[in-house]
Amino acid sequence: MKAISLDPSSLVWGLQDISSSDAGRTHAAGNPMYKMRTSQKRKLDITWTMPTPAQASEILKAFNPEYFYVRYFDPMDNQRETRLFYAGDRSAPFKWYDLRGKGTRFATLSFNVIER
Repeated sequence: MKAISLDPSSLVWGLQDISSSDAGRTHAAGNPMYKMRTSQKRKLDITWTMPTPAQASEILKAFNPEYFYVRYFDPMDNQRETRLFYAGDRSAPFKWYDLRGKGTRFATLSFNVIER
């Protein structure tokens, strides 16, 4: 994936547990829950503040392929990582500003990406 020209304003790191399809509660006394984790996947919530329309287009196109690599700092591993991700829904609420001859800007552009 080609590097995009605007760094994110914020990145929220998350870790999702993937459970076995037969995980869940049993009918034993107390209804114990069995998680049965099969793997863990990173989830990144990414936000850009005040991108221009051209920057917003560049970002959305960069994250449009079915799968793509993202290089980011992973706090659990305490280092930069490059991992394969796919994008979640990219409905991005925005406000449209006209900056008096300096063009227009979106208030924010945000969506999440999930590790494959």
